[in-house]
This record gives sequence, structure tokens and C-alpha cells, in this order.
Amino acid sequence: MKYLAFLTMLAAGAPAQQADLLIRGGRIVTLNPAAGQETAEAIAVSGGRIVAVGSDADLRNITAKRVITLHGELVIPGFIEGHGHFMGLGEVKTQLNLRNARNWNQIVAMVHAAALEAKPGDWILGGGWHQAKWDSEPQPNVEGFPVEAELSKAAPNNPVWLTHASYHASMLNAAALKAAGISASTPDPAGGKILHDAQGKPTGLLNETAQGLVTTAYQDYQDKKTPAEREAEQRREVVLASNDCLQKGITSFEDAGSPLATVDLFKKLAGEGKLPLRLWVMLRIPTDEVVKRANSYKMLGYGDDHLTVRALKRIMDGALGSRGAWFLEPYSDMPSTSGLNTQDLGDLRRVADFAIQNGFQLCVHAIGDRANREALNLYESEFMAYPDKTNLRWRIEHAQHLSAADIPRFGKLGVIPAMQGIHCTSDASFVVARIGEKRAAEGAYSWRKLVDSGAIMGNGTDAPVEDVDPIASYYATVTRRTKDGTVFFPEERLTRMEALRTYTINNAYAAFQEDEKGSLMRGKLADITVLSKNILTVPEDEIQQARVLFTIVGGKVQYESPVKISFEPATPDRGLQSAP
Repeated sequence: MKYLAFLTMLAAGAPAQQADLLIRGGRIVTLNPAAGQETAEAIAVSGGRIVAVGSDADLRNITAKRVITLHGELVIPGFIEGHGHFMGLGEVKTQLNLRNARNWNQIVAMVHAAALEAKPGDWILGGGWHQAKWDSEPQPNVEGFPVEAELSKAAPNNPVWLTHASYHASMLNAAALKAAGISASTPDPAGGKILHDAQGKPTGLLNETAQGLVTTAYQDYQDKKTPAEREAEQRREVVLASNDCLQKGITSFEDAGSPLATVDLFKKLAGEGKLPLRLWVMLRIPTDEVVKRANSYKMLGYGDDHLTVRALKRIMDGALGSRGAWFLEPYSDMPSTSGLNTQDLGDLRRVADFAIQNGFQLCVHAIGDRANREALNLYESEFMAYPDKTNLRWRIEHAQHLSAADIPRFGKLGVIPAMQGIHCTSDASFVVARIGEKRAAEGAYSWRKLVDSGAIMGNGTDAPVEDVDPIASYYATVTRRTKDGTVFFPEERLTRMEALRTYTINNAYAAFQEDEKGSLMRGKLADITVLSKNILTVPEDEIQQARVLFTIVGGKVQYESPVKISFEPATPDRGLQSAP
């Protein structure tokens, strides 16, 4: 109502109107395709929506409760994280961060320190390790992965569960293996692998679906807590994830798979007004639950446009780093395997039928070229079987390694490759070793080929697999430059404007939300990010120096940099939250 009242008064030609927020003096990139409206200097917000965009002179008659005066800093549509794991982002901030560990010995030392502080029987959790990025190979090892012996000595009285950076493998100590009921005789589950040494003893490494064995054991441990204790933990994780996102300019987060209980929490928080950014959520639940309950969880724009649930998630294969990605041909550095198919194709078709009949997007995780081909084949078959169902915007999450024959199919079928720029430069050091030069050149992170095929590509980080920072992923997308300075197949780079679109309007489109956000236009949600540097024009080596000055969601300043610039008045609307 407030927004409509403002527009009515504006249309009546009143000499001065008061908005809630006025940003002036900026370099505003609107992503509005209308000629002459691509850039602006000022933007006014009322009732959570944009009411005016134009030059400072155009908006001179608008006053506001709060005015932010810029000096040419870049104003863009709020960053949208296109594929991440929201609760995982919060959870890892309560665990051991192993992302920067240089070798296995450092990880063992971190676990030992944690064990000295823990009570006997308490689980020690950590994540982010990646054996392909260590400075030395662990000794002893099996297939390049460490074995549990030193980890078990470091924490003999505590189960230890360390998740791989890809989230497609885990390392356990002896206590965790015992809690999970894993012995030398435990069979591999379908789509998973329990790694053994030459004597047949479990090494502690669980690949893909084998991780479900430890998940069940850990859940038994968690179930001993009261519902109030568990909810308090989850609320804290929401705050930690939200704060991390807001500090990095993210106004919306596309969550790549949550169970119903987590959606219940999101809905509760959204109803209380305690979700400070917007969530779009894929349901990741068993097929029987999809059929019975998914429709009752579908919601669009709940809680003042803070929660949308309209997608289903399935996982076709694993990750490249753990050799779980499913390929058409064997791995170059391990010819005995072509990866793992982690999804029964018959079951997947059942989910696809439900999705297309009930208006859900289907989102399939596929990294290897075989997994991508199987997903595309299924999508094409479903589209042909239901010709009256159009504009479905089904997605393939990651789409990292593609056969040349399949790349044009994305554009032709209207399938969205929901990719992560940062994965390219993070993984580049081992890609060629895994799949060889030819396959890497043909289809590894083929952004340019995909965009040229007509596909609408999204961008993100897969947080907490990678840092949720959009600037780092944007930089990777436009440079493909690794830490050592090499450029990984530079012909696949996107332009800076293309990359910005992948992080804003394209991600909005991938969620059926392009009419509400993703560009700065009158009537849209006032989700805005202000950066200290113009990432579209600064020298390449300065892009990563850009910092977030303001993150604005629905016209409310949810984050403000402690490094002040000129603005009126001096107090922020709202900063980072404590536990809701």
C-alpha cells in the first residue's frame, strides 16, 4: 500500500515526495534493457520496492527518511547466490575449518586440539579438506586419500567426521567408523564406496552415498538433544549464514536442497520477520515423500517475499576431486573407474513425472559428462511426453564437464546450467590429471560455449564448498585465472557484463523471479548492493579489491561497511543480527 500510495502521489505531480530510502550520486547499473535506462545516478525506495530510478536531477523532488550519498561508487542489483547450501554455510562456522590446511598432518593436529577441549563421546566435525590441494601426499594413503590411524590416535575418545571440500566424501576415525557400524565386511551401498586398504580394513574414507552410514549415526547422537536445543543451534546457524551472505552483498540465496524440517524452520523465521535475506529452496526428500508432501510445501513469496519453495533436487553423480563424477570414459589418472552414478534412473523419472505434472522445477546435480547426458536425455524425454508444458526452466546444477555433443542441447531445450565460476579456478590444478587435456578443452566449465548456445547460465559458489563471496566467483568467471597466475582455457571466459548478469538477472530467471528482482527497475523489490569499485571497468587485478559498502534487502540496509562514506543520517537502519 505504501508503495502504491507513493506512485499515486508521484503521478499527480506533487512538488516533493518522501521515500523511505534515497541513494544518490552513484554509478547505477540497472540491467534494465530499455534504451537510455541502462545506467542511472539515483534510486528511490518506498514500501520495500523501487519507486524511481534516474539521474540526480530527475529525483531532485524526492526526499527520504534516509539518504545515502555516494561519490560514483557502483550500485548494482543485489547479488543472488545461484547454488549454495544455506544451512551448511552456517554449520561449517561451528566446526573445524580445514579449507586452508596444507597437509594431512595439520588436520590431525587441529583435531587433536579440538579433542582436548571436547567431552568424551562428543562428535568432532570439520570440513573443507581436499587432498589434491595439499603440499604433500599423506603417508600412508590409499588412492591418494589418508587412512584413519593418526586421526584415531588424535581423538581416541571422540567420533571424528571430516567432510571433503566437495561434500561428496568424508573421512572418519575409528570411533566414528564404530558408531556407524562400518567394518571390513560392510558392503558398499548403491552409488557409494567404502575405501579399504590392501588388507581389507576400512581406511575411514567414505565416498558418495556411503556417507549415509555416518549420517545415520550422527543423527542418533543429535536426537539425544531436546527439540529446543536443536532449534537454538539451527537458528544460530541461520544467523551465521545470513551474516556471511550480507557482508558479501548477497540479497537472495538459492538453496540447493533442504529437507522438510529445515523448510519448516525457514517458514517459521520468515513468518517472524527474521530472515534478513531471501531464500529460494529446492526440496531434497525421498521420492515417496515428494509424492505425498511436496505440494503442501510449495510456496511463492512467503513472508514478504522472503521464502519460495518450488523445486526438487536430485543428485546424479559425485564430484571430480573424489573421482565420483560420472564420465563416459574412465578417469585418466585411475582407468579402473568412470565415477559413480548415485541416482537410480527409474526413480529419477518418477520424480520428473511428478515435477512436470505439478509445476515444480527439477534440479539435477550433474558434474561428469555421462551424468549430464543422462540428465539431458531425461529432460528431453519428459518435454516430448508433455508438449503442453512449456517454459519449465529445469536446471542442471554444476554442469561442469560436458561432451561437445551435449553443449548445444542446453540452449535448444531451455535447460539452465546453474554453474559456479569459482569451481573452475579452484579445481583447475587437478582437472587435466583427472580427465586429460582433450576432454578438459572440449567441455570443462564451458561457459562461453554454453552462453553462445543460447543457454541462460547462472552463477554461484556452492557454499560452503567454496567461500560464498560473489566477487571471487565473478573474478574467476571473467579471468579463469588460478592462484599461480595461469589461465585455464581462456577462450571460455565471459565478459564482465555477462558475468554480472549471471549473478543477478540470470539467477532471478532461473528461479522464475526475474519480474521481481535481478534488475533495478521501478516496481521491483529494492534489493541493492553497493560496491567500492566498479568491477565492470577497473583493471582486472583490482576486481577482487572491491568491497561491499551496503547490502540492501527490500529497502532495508541489512549490512553496512564499517568503513564509512558520506551519508545521511549517520546511523544505519539495521546491521548484522544476533540469534533470532
